[in-house]
Amino acid sequence: MRKGLAVLFTMVLVALPLLAKDESKEEERLRESGQVLQEILDIPDNIPADLIDRAECVIVFPSVKKFAIGIGGSYGRGAIFCRSGPQFTGSWSAPAMFALEGANIGLQLGGQATDFVLLVMNPKGAESVLGSKVKLGADASAAAGPKGRTAAAQTDIVMKAEILTYSRSRGLFAGISLEGSTLRQDNGANKEIYGRELTARDIVRDGKVGVPAAGQEAVSLLNRNSPRNLSDRR
Repeated sequence: MRKGLAVLFTMVLVALPLLAKDESKEEERLRESGQVLQEILDIPDNIPADLIDRAECVIVFPSVKKFAIGIGGSYGRGAIFCRSGPQFTGSWSAPAMFALEGANIGLQLGGQATDFVLLVMNPKGAESVLGSKVKLGADASAAAGPKGRTAAAQTDIVMKAEILTYSRSRGLFAGISLEGSTLRQDNGANKEIYGRELTARDIVRDGKVGVPAAGQEAVSLLNRNSPRNLSDRR
Protein backbone atom coordinates (compact mmCIF):
# COMPACT_ATOMS: atom_id res chain seq x y z
CA MET A 1 0.00 0.00 0.00
CA ARG A 2 2.72 2.44 1.00
CA LYS A 3 4.68 1.57 -2.12
CA GLY A 4 1.64 2.31 -4.28
CA LEU A 5 1.08 5.68 -2.59
CA ALA A 6 4.74 6.55 -3.04
CA VAL A 7 4.53 5.77 -6.76
CA LEU A 8 1.35 7.86 -7.10
CA PHE A 9 2.94 10.76 -5.22
CA THR A 10 5.99 10.62 -7.48
CA MET A 11 3.79 10.68 -10.60
CA VAL A 12 1.94 13.75 -9.31
CA LEU A 13 5.21 15.56 -8.61
CA VAL A 14 6.42 14.81 -12.13
CA ALA A 15 3.14 15.86 -13.74
CA LEU A 16 2.66 19.15 -11.87
CA PRO A 17 5.50 21.07 -13.56
CA LEU A 18 4.24 19.97 -16.97
CA LEU A 19 0.72 21.14 -16.18
CA ALA A 20 2.02 24.40 -14.75
CA LYS A 21 4.04 25.01 -17.90
CA ASP A 22 0.93 24.77 -20.08
CA GLU A 23 -1.18 26.88 -17.74
CA SER A 24 1.40 29.61 -17.20
CA LYS A 25 2.21 30.40 -20.83
CA GLU A 26 0.19 33.63 -20.83
CA GLU A 27 1.26 34.53 -17.30
CA GLU A 28 4.86 34.16 -18.43
CA ARG A 29 4.25 36.68 -21.23
CA LEU A 30 2.81 39.11 -18.71
CA ARG A 31 5.81 38.72 -16.43
CA GLU A 32 8.18 39.21 -19.37
CA SER A 33 6.26 42.36 -20.32
CA GLY A 34 6.87 43.64 -16.79
CA GLN A 35 10.59 42.92 -17.13
CA VAL A 36 10.76 44.85 -20.41
CA LEU A 37 8.99 47.80 -18.79
CA GLN A 38 11.39 47.70 -15.85
CA GLU A 39 14.37 47.90 -18.20
CA ILE A 40 12.80 50.83 -20.10
CA LEU A 41 12.18 52.77 -16.91
CA ASP A 42 15.67 52.03 -15.56
CA ILE A 43 17.27 53.55 -18.67
CA PRO A 44 15.29 56.63 -19.75
CA ASP A 45 17.79 57.22 -22.57
CA ASN A 46 16.06 54.34 -24.35
CA ILE A 47 12.47 55.61 -24.50
CA PRO A 48 11.94 59.17 -23.21
CA ALA A 49 10.13 59.22 -19.86
CA ASP A 50 8.14 62.28 -20.93
CA LEU A 51 6.62 60.30 -23.79
CA ILE A 52 5.48 57.53 -21.46
CA ASP A 53 4.00 60.24 -19.22
CA ARG A 54 1.94 61.46 -22.18
CA ALA A 55 0.85 58.05 -23.46
CA GLU A 56 -2.71 56.77 -23.08
CA CYS A 57 -1.61 53.15 -23.47
CA VAL A 58 1.60 51.11 -23.58
CA ILE A 59 1.79 47.87 -25.56
CA VAL A 60 4.65 45.44 -24.93
CA PHE A 61 5.59 42.44 -27.09
CA PRO A 62 8.48 40.56 -25.44
CA SER A 63 10.72 38.26 -27.49
CA VAL A 64 9.06 38.48 -30.90
CA LYS A 65 10.65 35.95 -33.24
CA LYS A 66 10.92 35.62 -36.99
CA PHE A 67 9.14 32.77 -38.74
CA ALA A 68 11.42 30.01 -39.98
CA ILE A 69 9.62 29.89 -43.32
CA GLY A 70 8.33 32.39 -45.85
CA ILE A 71 9.75 35.82 -46.59
CA GLY A 72 10.27 37.04 -43.06
CA GLY A 73 6.84 36.96 -41.45
CA SER A 74 6.54 37.41 -37.71
CA TYR A 75 4.01 36.93 -34.95
CA GLY A 76 4.40 38.41 -31.50
CA ARG A 77 2.20 38.15 -28.46
CA GLY A 78 2.15 40.52 -25.53
CA ALA A 79 -0.06 42.87 -23.53
CA ILE A 80 -1.62 46.33 -23.59
CA PHE A 81 -1.91 48.56 -20.51
CA CYS A 82 -4.03 51.74 -20.62
CA ARG A 83 -4.78 54.53 -18.21
CA SER A 84 -8.25 54.20 -16.72
CA GLY A 85 -11.01 56.80 -16.66
CA PRO A 86 -13.12 58.26 -19.47
CA GLN A 87 -10.33 60.70 -20.42
CA PHE A 88 -7.39 58.32 -19.76
CA THR A 89 -6.40 60.24 -16.63
CA GLY A 90 -6.69 57.49 -14.00
CA SER A 91 -4.37 54.76 -12.78
CA TRP A 92 -3.14 52.05 -15.13
CA SER A 93 -5.56 49.26 -16.03
CA ALA A 94 -5.38 45.51 -15.89
CA PRO A 95 -3.59 44.17 -18.99
CA ALA A 96 -5.31 42.76 -22.05
CA MET A 97 -3.45 40.31 -24.25
CA PHE A 98 -2.57 41.46 -27.78
CA ALA A 99 -0.94 40.14 -30.96
CA LEU A 100 1.39 41.85 -33.46
CA GLU A 101 1.93 40.33 -36.87
CA GLY A 102 3.21 41.07 -40.35
CA ALA A 103 5.91 40.29 -42.89
CA ASN A 104 7.38 43.75 -42.32
CA ILE A 105 8.36 42.87 -38.75
CA GLY A 106 10.12 39.68 -39.71
CA LEU A 107 12.28 41.43 -42.29
CA GLN A 108 13.61 43.74 -39.58
CA LEU A 109 14.29 41.12 -36.92
CA GLY A 110 17.35 39.58 -38.54
CA GLY A 111 16.67 36.14 -37.10
CA GLN A 112 16.82 37.07 -33.41
CA ALA A 113 14.23 37.55 -30.70
CA THR A 114 13.34 41.23 -30.35
CA ASP A 115 11.21 43.20 -27.90
CA PHE A 116 8.71 45.71 -29.29
CA VAL A 117 7.12 48.57 -27.35
CA LEU A 118 4.34 50.76 -28.73
CA LEU A 119 3.14 54.00 -27.12
CA VAL A 120 -0.42 55.01 -27.94
CA MET A 121 -0.33 58.81 -27.76
CA ASN A 122 -3.94 59.99 -28.00
CA PRO A 123 -7.53 58.81 -27.41
CA LYS A 124 -8.19 58.34 -31.11
CA GLY A 125 -5.29 55.90 -31.36
CA ALA A 126 -6.45 54.06 -28.24
CA GLU A 127 -10.00 53.71 -29.51
CA SER A 128 -8.70 52.38 -32.86
CA VAL A 129 -6.48 49.80 -31.20
CA LEU A 130 -9.19 48.62 -28.80
CA GLY A 131 -11.92 48.56 -31.43
CA SER A 132 -10.75 45.97 -33.92
CA LYS A 133 -7.81 44.67 -35.92
CA VAL A 134 -5.68 47.70 -36.83
CA LYS A 135 -3.19 48.08 -39.65
CA LEU A 136 -0.44 50.49 -38.64
CA GLY A 137 -0.04 53.36 -41.06
CA ALA A 138 -3.52 52.83 -42.53
CA ASP A 139 -6.08 52.49 -39.73
CA ALA A 140 -3.86 54.30 -37.21
CA SER A 141 -0.94 56.62 -37.94
CA ALA A 142 2.36 55.23 -36.65
CA ALA A 143 5.94 56.45 -36.59
CA ALA A 144 9.30 55.35 -35.28
CA GLY A 145 9.58 56.89 -31.85
CA PRO A 146 12.34 59.35 -30.87
CA LYS A 147 14.72 58.30 -28.10
CA GLY A 148 17.00 59.86 -25.52
CA ARG A 149 16.41 62.15 -22.54
CA THR A 150 16.45 65.23 -24.73
CA ALA A 151 13.96 64.00 -27.34
CA ALA A 152 11.58 66.90 -27.81
CA ALA A 153 7.99 65.91 -27.13
CA GLN A 154 6.83 68.70 -29.47
CA THR A 155 8.46 67.31 -32.62
CA ASP A 156 6.31 66.75 -35.68
CA ILE A 157 6.68 62.99 -35.26
CA VAL A 158 5.20 63.03 -31.77
CA MET A 159 2.50 65.56 -32.56
CA LYS A 160 1.19 63.76 -35.64
CA ALA A 161 1.54 60.06 -34.80
CA GLU A 162 -1.14 58.18 -32.92
CA ILE A 163 1.30 55.37 -32.14
CA LEU A 164 5.07 55.56 -31.57
CA THR A 165 6.95 52.30 -32.15
CA TYR A 166 10.20 50.98 -30.71
CA SER A 167 12.23 47.78 -30.92
CA ARG A 168 15.06 46.44 -28.79
CA SER A 169 17.92 44.21 -29.79
CA ARG A 170 21.28 43.83 -28.08
CA GLY A 171 19.94 45.65 -25.03
CA LEU A 172 19.09 49.02 -26.58
CA PHE A 173 15.77 50.43 -27.75
CA ALA A 174 15.47 52.41 -30.95
CA GLY A 175 12.62 53.80 -33.00
CA ILE A 176 11.46 51.44 -35.74
CA SER A 177 8.87 51.66 -38.49
CA LEU A 178 6.13 49.04 -38.17
CA GLU A 179 3.89 50.44 -40.90
CA GLY A 180 1.97 47.66 -42.61
CA SER A 181 1.98 45.46 -39.51
CA THR A 182 -1.26 44.68 -37.71
CA LEU A 183 -2.39 44.82 -34.10
CA ARG A 184 -5.28 42.80 -32.74
CA GLN A 185 -6.60 41.62 -29.42
CA ASP A 186 -5.79 38.02 -28.47
CA ASN A 187 -9.15 36.78 -27.22
CA GLY A 188 -7.95 33.23 -26.57
CA ALA A 189 -5.12 34.47 -24.36
CA ASN A 190 -7.47 36.81 -22.49
CA LYS A 191 -9.75 33.88 -21.74
CA GLU A 192 -6.80 31.88 -20.40
CA ILE A 193 -5.72 34.73 -18.14
CA TYR A 194 -9.14 35.73 -16.81
CA GLY A 195 -11.11 32.49 -17.11
CA ARG A 196 -13.93 33.89 -19.24
CA GLU A 197 -14.65 35.61 -22.55
CA LEU A 198 -13.60 39.25 -22.40
CA THR A 199 -12.71 41.86 -24.99
CA ALA A 200 -9.73 44.16 -24.59
CA ARG A 201 -12.17 47.03 -24.02
CA ASP A 202 -13.90 45.07 -21.23
CA ILE A 203 -10.53 44.73 -19.50
CA VAL A 204 -8.73 48.05 -19.97
CA ARG A 205 -11.60 50.53 -20.38
CA ASP A 206 -14.58 49.05 -18.56
CA GLY A 207 -12.60 47.60 -15.64
CA LYS A 208 -14.54 44.33 -15.54
CA VAL A 209 -11.61 42.43 -14.00
CA GLY A 210 -8.81 43.11 -11.56
CA VAL A 211 -5.09 42.89 -12.27
CA PRO A 212 -3.94 39.22 -12.38
CA ALA A 213 -0.97 38.20 -10.26
CA ALA A 214 1.31 37.90 -13.30
CA GLY A 215 0.51 41.48 -14.33
CA GLN A 216 0.97 43.10 -10.92
CA GLU A 217 4.63 43.96 -11.48
CA ALA A 218 4.00 45.75 -14.77
CA VAL A 219 0.99 47.71 -13.52
CA SER A 220 2.77 48.69 -10.29
CA LEU A 221 5.78 49.91 -12.28
CA LEU A 222 3.62 52.09 -14.49
CA ASN A 223 1.66 53.51 -11.55
CA ARG A 224 4.86 54.35 -9.65
CA ASN A 225 6.78 55.81 -12.56
CA SER A 226 4.00 57.48 -14.55
CA PRO A 227 1.08 58.07 -12.16
CA ARG A 228 -0.40 61.00 -14.08
CA ASN A 229 -1.16 61.65 -17.73
CA LEU A 230 0.82 64.79 -18.57
CA SER A 231 -0.46 65.34 -22.11
CA ASP A 232 -0.34 69.05 -22.92
CA ARG A 233 -3.84 69.03 -24.42
CA ARG A 234 -5.28 68.23 -21.00
